[in-house]
Amino acid sequence: MASKTTAAAGCLTRRMFCPFTLHAPRSSLALNMRNCSSKLATAQDKKAKRSPFRPAASATHDWIGPPNPLSNLRPIVYHVPENESELQRRLRHLRQETEDWNHDFWTKQNINFSKEKDVFIFSQLNSKGLSVRDEQGRRRSLNSEEMAVFYKCFLDTNVTRHADYNKEWYRRNFTITLLMARVAMKNMWRTVTERYNSKKNS
Repeated sequence: MASKTTAAAGCLTRRMFCPFTLHAPRSSLALNMRNCSSKLATAQDKKAKRSPFRPAASATHDWIGPPNPLSNLRPIVYHVPENESELQRRLRHLRQETEDWNHDFWTKQNINFSKEKDVFIFSQLNSKGLSVRDEQGRRRSLNSEEMAVFYKCFLDTNVTRHADYNKEWYRRNFTITLLMARVAMKNMWRTVTERYNSKKNS
């Protein structure tokens, strides 16, 4: 019986809150939501800053930094090889551009996720007649079943965006793989040619 009640409540909640067509909360809850949203909007408006550190020009390896707090991705700066060919330059630029594109996508996606999660939690608490914080001043939270409704709705709402991201991600990686193969073949051919010429001259 309890399981049926829980399932029914879950269905009702799913109809009320998926997709996110939530009614604006009232009183102090609305003020808290506006403050939270404005902070997140400010963070989103600012271009996600990456570490200003860059490896020395003489570096012979790629530089991998600590995870970015917004995108949760480790930034990569690719070193410039000595006597870089045009093909190698194209490969390096594409890899660096893909890193930046990936970082920008997940920064925006994570900010949107946090913003919509807060809206969902505030609305759920408001429907129960609860404030954002309890009597001890601690922030209230929802249980895993209630949050599962939000996670499913967020994925359903962003399914097209994620599909487009995956298509572009595969396209970029396929192009990068082809360029890497061309660079490897060119380097191998140059090595063989140099060895042949060296033996011929000796």
